Amino acid sequence: MPILVIGGHSRNVGKTSVVAGLIAALPSFHWTAVKITQYGHGICSANGEACDCATADHSWAVSEERDRSGESDTSRFLVSGADHSWWVRTEQGHLAEALPSIRKILASTPNVIIESNSILRFVKPDLYLTVLDPQTADFKASAQAFLDRADAVLLHSVENSKGLAWERVSLKPVTNRPTFTIQPPNYVTPEVIAFVSARLNAP
Repeated sequence: MPILVIGGHSRNVGKTSVVAGLIAALPSFHWTAVKITQYGHGICSANGEACDCATADHSWAVSEERDRSGESDTSRFLVSGADHSWWVRTEQGHLAEALPSIRKILASTPNVIIESNSILRFVKPDLYLTVLDPQTADFKASAQAFLDRADAVLLHSVENSKGLAWERVSLKPVTNRPTFTIQPPNYVTPEVIAFVSARLNAP
């Protein structure tokens, strides 16, 4: 059962687009997609604003997406061709509490693609790709912590005149990893598709 994890250093760097693109490009895997969102103090870690991520009665929730309008991230996964799509919401630091439910999802399906960095604390994927945008200054602690585990980097192309926006972040852990240049809206290139397919189909 291949487990593919897509992470990234910040919000709005294209993680969801990469997940949706790989689902559409590799339909033979019959993906189950999982998006993990963490929140704290009523504020969503995804965009820093009040949202409907927080659960009123406990510290986590897992729900299966049924809507195919494409308006939400998990709905986009279904539109892209996922067999199933799940949204896992947890308070910051409480992801472990949702693990039994997450493991049930993993055990019930042949191939899983997960949008998250923090899941790497508990799951060893077959492949982990990290999405980096040098022009987005924010660099999540979880992305830094697991940078050395990335099997490949999807790097946003930037103009030569622009420098890195990150401060005190070293990319040495991924210096020798395969790096694929991406550019919106083409987040998933033929080279990325070929790499993922080859790695997941390898004996």
